[in-house]
Amino acid sequence: MATTVLVTGATGFLGGNVLTALAARPDVTVVAACRRPERLPAGFDGEVRAGDLDNPDYRRQVVKGVDVVCHAASAASMWGHARDERERFLAPAVDLLDQAVKAGAGRFILAGTVAMSPPPEGGAPLDDRAATRASGFWPHLDRLVDLDRHMAAKAGQGTQMVLLRLGHFVGAGNAIGLVPALVPRLRTRLVPWLDHGRRRLPLVADTDLGAAFALAATASGLADYESFHIIGPELPTLREVVDHIAATAGCPRPWVSVPQRLGYLAGGLMEKLPPVLPGRSPFLTRSIVYLCEDWHCTNDRAERALGYVPRKDWRRAVDEQLQGLAADGYPWPRLSQF
Repeated sequence: MATTVLVTGATGFLGGNVLTALAARPDVTVVAACRRPERLPAGFDGEVRAGDLDNPDYRRQVVKGVDVVCHAASAASMWGHARDERERFLAPAVDLLDQAVKAGAGRFILAGTVAMSPPPEGGAPLDDRAATRASGFWPHLDRLVDLDRHMAAKAGQGTQMVLLRLGHFVGAGNAIGLVPALVPRLRTRLVPWLDHGRRRLPLVADTDLGAAFALAATASGLADYESFHIIGPELPTLREVVDHIAATAGCPRPWVSVPQRLGYLAGGLMEKLPPVLPGRSPFLTRSIVYLCEDWHCTNDRAERALGYVPRKDWRRAVDEQLQGLAADGYPWPRLSQF
């Protein structure tokens, strides 16, 4: 009997890739939850449950009759917006999870991030099950940690809870995140290296993201609460990634290095200044600096428990992403969805 899997945020970068991966599985019946069905991936002919997750009635109805919920929808900002993060991200997500439990869903999978735990120290990779911790300066990350704690509290009530701690997204069609934020900033020649660019970036490509969710939705033998890192096949350094972006997009490379702590100070100051960039975004935020910490982690546990083996080279994924951005003239991306 096929497993019925609901994908929220099915028209977004993450949700679209999850939907595509699940639709290719003969043992899965996939259901798309989204606001704008016309934006679903081309060729998708499965069930669509159109609506807005801000609506409590929709949240109650959309989870009925499904075995697994892949929660790939998100509203987020790279800085500030604390009230919006509580009311428009955390509260709907908590209620969606609660409604899934009430409806008898067997598994709830959350799109998290490797950055939900402090960066590892001493050279050892970060444990997939390391306790999540609020940053104190990035409200979206902090509310994501709150949501994970709610998941852990709900585990054991009939619905398995799975946190996928995802690396930084790269791939065609991704117009938000680290790469789109870096390119126009590099072009100003005002971006320095952070810690000489020596820290590692856990990039993960579009198709690998989809594959990870499809495996997590169908894996057997999972505990009531699980947590897995999901990254690409390599861990490039910030310098390797920026050098590749600069060579491909024709951007200047940084010419000076500053300590990571100075980056945090500059980001905190710029968050307080009136934003002057298109989309009313600061030039630098502490979250951007935080994402450039040394996120040393592996896929070992995800491979053992889920069978996850990433396939796509980060350079190829970045090139595909840059092609789309180049067509739009490398625009300044909005750092907030609010």
